[in-house]
Order: sequence, then structure tokens, then C-alpha cells
Amino acid sequence: MSTIREIVYQVLQSGYLTVETEEQLRQMFAVRYDLDDIEALTRLQQATTYGRVKQQSRELIHC
Repeated sequence: MSTIREIVYQVLQSGYLTVETEEQLRQMFAVRYDLDDIEALTRLQQATTYGRVKQQSRELIHC
């Protein structure tokens, strides 16, 4: 099973956050995480805020 950090790294590399991946991260964060995971999620949040990662759920809202 992937860790939160691994998933965030993959999203940052691809530049795209799918709805499925968002849900997977929510579920994982609800049951187990550490400081490195929180830092990874912070990096992901910053990347989506600054447009370095496109967020599928936001694209679906605008359709």
C-alpha cells in the first residue's frame, strides 16, 4: 500500500489530482499519518493553490 507521501509525490509529478486520489488521501489521513504526511499534504495544497497541479474536482464543478 502506498503512503500519503508517495501518493502526494506521484500527484506532484503528474500535475493532476483526480477525484479518486483525493478520496484515497482523505481516507488514509483519517486513520494514520505523521508529520512527514502533513508536510506532504501542505506541499500538495500549495501546488494546487498556485496552479502547479490541476484538481479534477474543481474542473467538474465548472462543467
